[in-house]
This record gives sequence, C-alpha cells and structure tokens, in this order.
Amino acid sequence: MITQLKTGKPQAVRAEIEQQVRNTVEQIINDVAREGEQAVRRYSGQFDQWNPPSFRLTPDEIERCVDTLTPQARDDIEFAQAQIRRFAQVQLLSLRDVEIETLPGVVLGHRNIPVNAVGCYVPGGKYPLLASAHMSVVTARVAGVKRIAACAPPYKGELPHAVIAAMALAGADEIYAFGGVQAIAAMALGTQHTEAVDMLVGPGNAYVAEAKRQLYGKVGIDLPAGPTETLVICDDSVDAELVAVDLMGQAEHGPNSPAICVTSSRTLAAALPAAIEAVLARLDTAPIARVAWEDYGEIILCDTRDEMLGEAERLCSEHVQVMTEDPEWFLARMTRYGALFLGSRTNVSFGDKVIGTNHTLPTRGAGRYTGGLWVGKFIKTHTYQQIRTDRAAVEIGQVCSRLCALEHFSGHQEQADIRVRRLGLAG
Repeated sequence: MITQLKTGKPQAVRAEIEQQVRNTVEQIINDVAREGEQAVRRYSGQFDQWNPPSFRLTPDEIERCVDTLTPQARDDIEFAQAQIRRFAQVQLLSLRDVEIETLPGVVLGHRNIPVNAVGCYVPGGKYPLLASAHMSVVTARVAGVKRIAACAPPYKGELPHAVIAAMALAGADEIYAFGGVQAIAAMALGTQHTEAVDMLVGPGNAYVAEAKRQLYGKVGIDLPAGPTETLVICDDSVDAELVAVDLMGQAEHGPNSPAICVTSSRTLAAALPAAIEAVLARLDTAPIARVAWEDYGEIILCDTRDEMLGEAERLCSEHVQVMTEDPEWFLARMTRYGALFLGSRTNVSFGDKVIGTNHTLPTRGAGRYTGGLWVGKFIKTHTYQQIRTDRAAVEIGQVCSRLCALEHFSGHQEQADIRVRRLGLAG
C-alpha cells in the first residue's frame, strides 16, 4: 500500500501561480519584440538594477574576469569542463551519417549538421551557476556549433566573474551580462545590439522556462528545464540523515523546487522530518530550502520496490537518486526521469558540477518524451535522396502516381507522370 505522509501545495494553487508566470512572461516578450534593446534595458533595471553601457562584454572585460580566478579555481573549472567535454565527445561518436541504396539506382541518406547559432543561458539570480556554462557551451562546442552566445545575469549588482570566466574557458564566442526573460527574448528575437540565435539552451527559474516555452517555434529549445526537482528512492540500506542532505541539497535551488522521498522504510520515513530540520540548521541556504520543503516536499511510504518504481514513474522527476540495496534493479526498469544517480556514493551534486554528464535535464514530467541536454541536441539530422538511373525513376514514379491518385493529388501525380513519360520513352 502507498501512503502519502507529507504533501505539498494543492495543484489548484500551483496552477494559479503558473498562470501568473505565463502572463508576466508574455508581457516581457511582447515588449522586447516591439521595443528591442530599450525594453531589455528597462526590465534589466527593474529586476536586476543593472544598466551597463553595453550588455555585451568586451574581450578586455572577459580577460579581467578570467584573471580574477585563483589558480585552484581555474584548475577546478578546467577539470570539470574536461569531464564534460570527454563525455560529449564520446556521445558525438554515436552519431553518424548514413547512406544506403534501397533499390538499384535509389540512394537515401542523412547528414548530421550542427545548429548554426546557439544562445546559452546560465542562471545566476540566487547563485552564480558557473557549472551551467560548462554544460551548455562546452557541449555546443563539441557538437560543432559555429556561433555560441552565452549570457548570465549580474550577481549582487556586479559582473559574475567566475561565470564569465567559465564561459570564456568553455569557448563562448559572445558573452552578455543580462538575465531573466528579457535576456531569453533578446537572444531569441534579436535587438539592435544582440543578433538572434537559432536555438536556446540552459536551465532557469520558472520565468526563464516559460519564456523558452513561449518562444519555441521562433527558435528551437533544448527541453523544458524549469525549477529543480529531486526524488530520492531509498530503503533501509541508508539512513535518514543522508536522505535529508540529498533532498535539501537540491531544495536550496529555489522555493518552488520539489524534493520528494519515496521509501519502503517505515523507520526512515518516521525519522526524516527531524533529520531534515537538523540538516537545515547547518545550511546557509536554509531559508530557501525550508520553503521548498514545506510547500513542495513529499514523503511517500511504499510496501514494495514495485510500488516505489510505480511512484517514481508517476512522478517523472528531473533528478532521481536510487539509494537501495540493488539500484541496478531500478536502472533496468525505469523509463521516465531526467537522470539517474545510482547508489549512496553517487549524488546529484556530482552530476550538477563535475562528473561529466549534463545537468540540464527535463522537468515537469518532460522526461516522458525527452532526455536531457547532450551533444545530439545541437545537431539536426537532415535526409537526402537521389535517383541515379532512368529505370529507377520510372519504377518509383509509377508507384507514386498510383498512390497520388488514391489521394486525389493531381499535381503530385503529374510530378511522377512527367518523369515516367519522359524517362520511360528514353529507356
């Protein structure tokens, strides 16, 4: 039996909040579309108190940001980027162009072509998330994207030096110091001083995620990647403190970040609330994490691991930590999630910062139909076809003509028939 020991905000309340977000985002996008940079500056001043002479950083400004890094900080950034680059390069090898002769004289194929221009959003309102620069810029560079524009909001009224340094070391071609919906709109639509991109990638808060959703179609996006979600699946093989740390370690992302425990351990479930209080007492980010836990946290007690699996599939969370005696059992059976973190030695923070997989992952159930950001997201697969003999053109043309007739497409039929007439006579 499945027992919900703790619940979050009612769905109706969440829906009302989401509608408010949609309305705000729509207004900002419309203003940027009409006014361009003027609207970007107005909203940047309103939300970030930030209005520099130019949002785009000069090479000297970028170099000064890189120079602020300590040798250790630079080494650590380069280490993380090396792990991400290496895994992305291996993923790239799994993609290949193909060509096949399906019939004598009929050649079909596809080519994998990188997107020409990508805008990489790096969040930074609450925390300067330089790891997001690795995940987007490094991966786009490995994919072969020709132009990479990256942006991040100011941090406490100043340039986010470490974030900008990470963007530069990752290989960004253009770096902008602005954030929020106005930055997403500027990169997608273009302004007087920002050239539009073909695709937007990167995580963000609910407003950034909604902006990407509303702009999809005008530009491509990687995936819906809104407020962080974490799910811990656990049994008696771990203790409540470890589970509490891993839940609150992700709840600190924002006050609307769901942190959910699905467990078969009654002992752990009973001990978890007190363990969470003890963990919050030692976190500087407790004011944020506490709100997330109170409003969006859940504890779900199950009798069997099959029930735990069912709940995990229903929830379809972004991050899923499996801390059970046999985590590979879940790996073999789970189909709906952003990324899996298997065993108590592994945790979401490793994936977020350094291990090498990408931390831009689907949220809000999008793991039902898409995986996370990877090198393949930056690559389009385009087909081509060529008929190399008259005989093949006539053979294909005769079948095509009859199929077009069934659909009453006379123009399509004539495209086939003219080739049958000409090439059949020539043959």
